[in-house]
Amino acid sequence: MVPTRVTAFLLALAAAVVASQQAHGAAAALAGDTATITHVLNRLTFGPRPGDVDHVREAGLAAWIDQQLHPGRIDDHAAEARLPKLQEPPDSLDPKELRRFARRQIETLASDKILRATYSDRQLQEVLVDFWFNHFNVYAAKGRTAEYLAAYDLDVIRPNVFGHFRDLLGADAKSPAMLFYLDNWLNAAPNGDRGSGIRDQKRARRRRVSLIPDPRSLIPDPLNAKPSKKRGPNENYGRELLELHTLGVDGGYTQKDVVEVARAFTGWTIDRDGSFRFMPALHDSGTKVVLGHTIKSGGGIDDGEKVLDIVASHPSTARHIAYQLAQRLVADEPPPALVDRAAARFRETDGDLREVVRTIVTSPEFLAPDVRGSKFKTPLELVISALRTTGAGVTDATPLVAVLQQLGEPLYLCQPPTGYHDTADAWVSAGGLVTRMNFATRLASGNMPGLTLTASGDARQLALSLGSPEFQRH
Repeated sequence: MVPTRVTAFLLALAAAVVASQQAHGAAAALAGDTATITHVLNRLTFGPRPGDVDHVREAGLAAWIDQQLHPGRIDDHAAEARLPKLQEPPDSLDPKELRRFARRQIETLASDKILRATYSDRQLQEVLVDFWFNHFNVYAAKGRTAEYLAAYDLDVIRPNVFGHFRDLLGADAKSPAMLFYLDNWLNAAPNGDRGSGIRDQKRARRRRVSLIPDPRSLIPDPLNAKPSKKRGPNENYGRELLELHTLGVDGGYTQKDVVEVARAFTGWTIDRDGSFRFMPALHDSGTKVVLGHTIKSGGGIDDGEKVLDIVASHPSTARHIAYQLAQRLVADEPPPALVDRAAARFRETDGDLREVVRTIVTSPEFLAPDVRGSKFKTPLELVISALRTTGAGVTDATPLVAVLQQLGEPLYLCQPPTGYHDTADAWVSAGGLVTRMNFATRLASGNMPGLTLTASGDARQLALSLGSPEFQRH
C-alpha cells in the first residue's frame, strides 16, 4: 500500500509541476511578443490591420483580451455608422413582393455582417456571433425565415454571446426564425390528446369567442413551392436541440427523449405579429420523461422551459459547447485537457460563456506555438482578413456578398441545421483554392467594385501573398 501511495503522490506532484509550468508559460506569453500577438489577433479577430500589433503591445495583450471579452467597454459608433438600414417587412402577403423582400433582407444582413467584421473594434464579439449563428443555424431562404432574420441576429444571438448559455438557448427556442426554420411553429399535440387545450376550446365555444386560428393561416409560406406542412407532432426542433444545440450526437439521449422533448414544445408557435406565442390549445399536457427527469402533467409552457433547464445543465452539453468553442478558437482537433477544463468552467459558472471563452483564450494550449497557422480560413475569414490586412475600404459590401457565394459560403443561406463548418476538411479543395486565388487577384488589382485599395506596390506580389497557402491559414 505504501508504494502505491507514494506513486500516487509523485504522479500528483508531477502533474502539479507541469500545470504550474504551463500556467507560467501562458502568463509569459500574455506579456506579448510579436508572434504571440499576431496569433491572438488571427484567432480573436477577423485578421490584424496595419498597426494592430503595435496597438495591442502598447495596451498589453492580457488587457486587450480582457477588453475584447467585455465589448460594452469598447466604443463602436464608427463601425455602426457604416451599417446599412434594415427594411421593415411588407404588409402585403403577395408572394412576389415577399420574395423580393427576402432577397433584399438577406443581402442587407449579409452586407451588415461583412461591414461589422471588417470595421468593428469589438472583434471577438463578431467572431463569436459568427460561431453562435452557425451553432444555431437557420436557413434564410426557407419560407418567411428571412423576415425574422434581423431580429434573430440582433436580439437573439448578438446580445447573448457573452452571457449564460441558458439565456441564449431560451431566446433561440422562442425566436420566430428558429420556430419557423425547424417547423416547431406547427408542432401540436395530436387530436384527442391535448388535455387542458381541449377544455379551453370548449370553454371558448361556450363563451362564443374565437381562439387563435390554425398557425398555418397565421404564417403563410408563399416562398416555398411546396405547400405548408400539416399541423401535428413534429420532432425537428426537439432532435436538433439535443443533437446540435446542447448534448451533441453522442450526448446520451435516445429517440424516446426526442419524442418527449417534442411533446414538451407543442404549442410553442408564432403569433399574428410575428412574435413568439404559446398556445395552450395545441399543447400536449401529459406527463413527460426527458433524460430521466419527470415533467408532471399540466405544466403548459413550463414543460418546454424545464426541458431547456435540463439540457442546459447537462454534463454532455458542457463538454459539447467546450469542444466546439475550442475547435473554433484553437484547433480542428482541440487538446482534450483544454476541453475538459473549459467544460468544467462551464459547469462551475452555470454556463457563463464569457468565462468559458476566457478559459480557452488564456490557456497554454491556445497560446502554444504549435497551433499557430493550424486553422484553415473559412471564405468569410479569408475575405475579411484580406480587407483588413490591406486596409481596403468598403464603400459597397454587395459585391463581397457575391464573392462569398462564389467561394461557397453564401451568408445566411446554409441549408442544413449544422451551419457552416470551420474545419479544414470542409473548405480545402483544388477548385476552392483556385477561386480564392481569383479573389486575391481581383482585390490586388484595385478594380473590384465596392472597394477602394490605397496600398502601393506590386499588385501581382500582393495577389500572390493573399492567395498563398500561408494566408489561407491563421
